[in-house]
This record gives sequence, structure tokens and C-alpha cells, in this order.
Amino acid sequence: MPVITLDQLPFGQQALITRLTENAAPFRRKLLAMGITPGCYLRVIRVAPLGDPIEIEMRGFHLCLRKTEASAIAVEACRI
Repeated sequence: MPVITLDQLPFGQQALITRLTENAAPFRRKLLAMGITPGCYLRVIRVAPLGDPIEIEMRGFHLCLRKTEASAIAVEACRI
């Protein structure tokens, strides 16, 4: 499966976090503190009409991310 960023993942798709990109530097600690770590599975629950924010479900909770934050998370689309 190709590696893409979370902001490119379609609605309802499940994915595996592979890494945080170089663009994550300004908010890397924030993402890690929220549990966004490589090896974690997630699912896109919904996307706002203009694409920002994006709601995801991971580790049993829902989380909303800005599009800039989501673009810093590399994921691999998969089926859980």
C-alpha cells in the first residue's frame, strides 16, 4: 500500500500511522502527547465541508485535527 498523509485519506478509511513527517516539528510533542504514534491504527470519522478539521477515531477515542497537523502524519491505508 502507498504511504500518504492523513489529510489525503478518504472519509471512512482505516490506516496505520507509519511516521511523523518533517512538517510535524512545530507540534510534534503535542501529537505524541495525544497518542499519535507510529504503529497506531486510526479511522477517519468525518471531514468538515471545507476539509478542516478532520475527526479521527483511534485508541478508543475521537480526536479532531487541523488539516496542517493531519498533513504531518504519514499513514498507510489498510483494512483492520
